[in-house]
Amino acid sequence: MRADVEFGSIPGLVYAAAERYRDREAVVEGRTRITYGELGERVERAAAACIAAGVEPGDRVAVWAPNTVDWIVSALGAVTAGGIVVPVNTRFKGTEAAYVLERTRARLLFITGTFLGTSYVASLRRAAGDGAGEGPLPGLPSLRDVVVLADDAPADFRTWKDFLAAGEVVPATSVRARADAVQASAPSDITFTSGTTGHPKGVVITHAQTLRVYGVWSELAGLGEGDRYLIVNPFFHTFGYKAGIIACLMRGATMVPQPVFNVDTALANIAAERISVLPGPPTLHQSILDHPARAQHDLSALRLVVTGAAVVPLELVERLRSELRIATVLTAYGLTEASGTVTMCRRGDPAEVISGTSGRAIPDTEVKVVAPNGEQLSPGHPGEVLVRGYHVMSGYFEEPQETKKAITPDGWLRTGDVGVMDAQGNLRITDRIKDMFIVGGFNAYPAEIEQLIARHPDIAEVAVVGVPDPRLGEVGKAYAVRRAGATLTGDDLIAWSRREMANFKVPREVEFLRELPRNASGKVLKTRLRSRAL
Repeated sequence: MRADVEFGSIPGLVYAAAERYRDREAVVEGRTRITYGELGERVERAAAACIAAGVEPGDRVAVWAPNTVDWIVSALGAVTAGGIVVPVNTRFKGTEAAYVLERTRARLLFITGTFLGTSYVASLRRAAGDGAGEGPLPGLPSLRDVVVLADDAPADFRTWKDFLAAGEVVPATSVRARADAVQASAPSDITFTSGTTGHPKGVVITHAQTLRVYGVWSELAGLGEGDRYLIVNPFFHTFGYKAGIIACLMRGATMVPQPVFNVDTALANIAAERISVLPGPPTLHQSILDHPARAQHDLSALRLVVTGAAVVPLELVERLRSELRIATVLTAYGLTEASGTVTMCRRGDPAEVISGTSGRAIPDTEVKVVAPNGEQLSPGHPGEVLVRGYHVMSGYFEEPQETKKAITPDGWLRTGDVGVMDAQGNLRITDRIKDMFIVGGFNAYPAEIEQLIARHPDIAEVAVVGVPDPRLGEVGKAYAVRRAGATLTGDDLIAWSRREMANFKVPREVEFLRELPRNASGKVLKTRLRSRAL
């Protein structure tokens, strides 16, 4: 049975998981260990508190917090009460968070206390404390309630404990009635794009889309009951929330949320909690493989790795399989506008397919590569990737013109990604359309150049951007991170590149960095590198 039909909605999934996996461990956070039955009870309490706070079906409820059990409970509680969850990026400053809250007219906000030395409450107050509106933040008149996920809160906000206590007057039957009324076709979340191509836009996804996609994802990845899943991908990102929390609820896997990626913490968690599933960007897996103390940790329970969001070196796949003896290593491709997953490799695919492509379209999904005039291209030719299927967003929240630009009249989502498809339907993403640059009339794709340079034995990471050139129009500039102990120079790397690739692809300049700037999902911030280059 299809996941969206079986559960109906995310609240339906929560109730089903609490019953089906009642005594199995659901979430581990330090000394806190809760079963699926206990998780169901906590979510029900949070939903009751949302109802008591005045949340009505369709109201937007934002969560601005790191990966914790409280994030899981507050978000699922809001959705169970009929709300639409709005995850807010923990990297955001107060002004950026206020923009998301204002755009969605969020009714309720769950906010962390202090995280990474920053008071999120103080940051938001500075951004939205002034205005003509009433409520805890006058600059955000729609926001009626702010709940701090901590033991202390300012006088006009509420603590998590006080918020939950206020919900005790709402009977479980009322919560269940509210949950049962949630339609599969209703929006479940509004997740904001990174804004790399303009202002951040809110992507509207329904309960049915989420359940169906991550039922498929769980099946293709082979996630199962008894798996123990270290969730490093942030919950505010589609992949962290849906391939993490939602997939685990579907399969009865144990969630071990990690608020910040730190390789020492990850290694300790993998060993102590017998972690079997570890999705994340290639840099996460590379850092584990290269850690000098790796051998001191028992990583033998690891059996499933899913990666993507960047170039995946063949060497990485082979090392995961040979050195860590991980049985299943998969790559995938997706974007928020298509519910986070478009293509996936399949178990049993050869290492070259896993490293060189993002796999084939998931079931009931169409993918094609087109020229600028919209003509479909044959295998082997690069063009823009278009996607059509049940999981394409209904649109950007209250932005019909932006939605019209993104989705064609016949339902194809323009991804803005450049890709090449092989004869078997495997898709290789070569770049963002906006990242491509033209060298003397030749199209240069940074991701392709990066993949070639990544083969150099002294290079740990590399990113290439186009910079102006008076003779050729544009040329490549490489930002590289050396491997530990390497003494490679820029001239050395350019000379090596001339032997390995066509001349128009060779970077004309190399700058070495300690690390590449990345966003929370592991993607290199090319905009920052371009600004640095200029």
